[in-house]
Amino acid sequence: MSSERVERRLAAVLAADVAGYSRLMGREEEGTLAQLKSFRKALIDPAIAEHRGRIVKTTGDGMLVEFASAVDAGRCAVEVQRSMAERNAAVPQDQRIEFRVGIHVGDIIIDENDIFGDAVNIAARLEGIAEPGGVCISDDAQRQLRGKLDICFDDLGLQALKNIAEPMRVWRMQLGKVSASAVSKAVPAAPSQLLALPDKPSIAALPFRNMSGELEQDYFTDGITEDIITALSKWRWFFVIARNSSFSYKGRQVDVRDVGRQLGVHYLLEGSVRRAGSRVRVTAQLVEAATGTSIWADRYDRDLTDGFVIQDEVAQDVATAIEPAVSKAEIERARRKTPEQMVARDHYFRGMWHFHQFSKEDAHKAIACFNRAIELDSTLADAYVGIARTLFSTRAYRLGSGGDVNAQIASAAKSALALDPNSASACYILALNLAHNDDCDTAVKFARRAIELNDNFALGYFALAVASNFLGHPQEALAAIDRAQRLSPNDPQIFAWLAQRASTLYLLRRYAEAAETARQSLGQRWFHTACRVLAASYAQLDMIEPAKAALGDLLASEHSEKTIAEVIRPFKREDDRNNYSEGLRKAGMPQQ
Repeated sequence: MSSERVERRLAAVLAADVAGYSRLMGREEEGTLAQLKSFRKALIDPAIAEHRGRIVKTTGDGMLVEFASAVDAGRCAVEVQRSMAERNAAVPQDQRIEFRVGIHVGDIIIDENDIFGDAVNIAARLEGIAEPGGVCISDDAQRQLRGKLDICFDDLGLQALKNIAEPMRVWRMQLGKVSASAVSKAVPAAPSQLLALPDKPSIAALPFRNMSGELEQDYFTDGITEDIITALSKWRWFFVIARNSSFSYKGRQVDVRDVGRQLGVHYLLEGSVRRAGSRVRVTAQLVEAATGTSIWADRYDRDLTDGFVIQDEVAQDVATAIEPAVSKAEIERARRKTPEQMVARDHYFRGMWHFHQFSKEDAHKAIACFNRAIELDSTLADAYVGIARTLFSTRAYRLGSGGDVNAQIASAAKSALALDPNSASACYILALNLAHNDDCDTAVKFARRAIELNDNFALGYFALAVASNFLGHPQEALAAIDRAQRLSPNDPQIFAWLAQRASTLYLLRRYAEAAETARQSLGQRWFHTACRVLAASYAQLDMIEPAKAALGDLLASEHSEKTIAEVIRPFKREDDRNNYSEGLRKAGMPQQ
């Protein structure tokens, strides 16, 4: 063994090289070399000097730098990469000079002006797995940088580094505007790995960006994304990409069209979180992956009093707003296809478009579309739900020629449940049908089951409101209908929901509020329930002439009840029947 004393010291080692250097040199040697020298002189060498670094050696496309601390090395790397990103902004992608950087803290051996040891080797291997324009650091370096820089870190977990005996935990710096155009080595996306699109709407929620620059906000931001993924998973007609796959894109600037192809999804959700004092702002955007077109966007501002409450609230708001946006997009996509191009689910979505037109002719077309969907795929539970909903609407909105469709509605809903026992939509329509057929106790059970399956399902709360009203529980009904409106404020059937709310307020003897809500409903669309509540409310407020005018509109319609007995039949509590009878009698409606 040699008795010669070896000089060692603890240092932060930064290794850097130019991504795609051989390609750049092959394209234009002199220009690339001139650019690299210019960047070194104007940017890189001054930044290293400013942060008290020492350039140990350089190669044609890289360098090895020693710093006294991890903080100095980190600050230098951030400054260089951000500056390079700004300079590259207007440069074509294939002409950019982009550095990859690795940083490790450890013991080094000094031999004259050179350095050796595991710390040097690890820094070089970390640089090798960094993205172009990115920085990868070791766990030791991250512990020393944490809380000292205005950036956050992505945990890449244990990584097997070339020629390093044991796997090491690696972190990636979030640098904001740095270029990350090349695909991460940890998440390859070769053409052979591209996935086929599922046969139902598919979505991936990409990790929201933390725009606050505070490490603790990174956990809050990740939590929002995870909660959104969980909430979206409750919509059984969505195909939702799992959390681990979505989070593989964290900290990377990506082209949504590429990600859509890599994950095999129709839609991508992206967003950001920014904290300012006691307020937090969350922005979200849903894009169609194939075209990059935004189909929905919103912003949420909240007081940062209870982080977990806000996290849950925003996640719920985003998830429930996405469902109707995707439904609308899928309906429009189906309408653009010819019948020859359509598969079962396309026929289902075209049927839903006709359903939402609320006309007799469109109801017939909707049923035809749903039946065609079943012909193509007899296991499509949603198509049976579509039939049940359309039949129910023809009765509720008086679009049909009369007749008893109860058995048909129940049969279609039960067929859907047989195919999919966890269909919240089937439970909802079954609950509504039961409530209108004097079995409100069972209706409540099915409505609660729909909510249990998906607590973001607005229609489930609407069904619960209807059944609770008929049972004589208006307080519970009011809470349920308000929850439904909160979850789906722009629902196509909002006129019916407002009418239901007006009826609930009437039962609570809040007549002025009932009248105002009924007017809001009628402002959306004429509906017999709203007209009836308006007449009764005006009468209870001793506004007899407006009450008679509203009743006149009701009696003139062929789509409404004509007697008080017809109106009060579904209500189980005598006090509610008497209350309604009194208001309608004052307005002038016949008893029998």
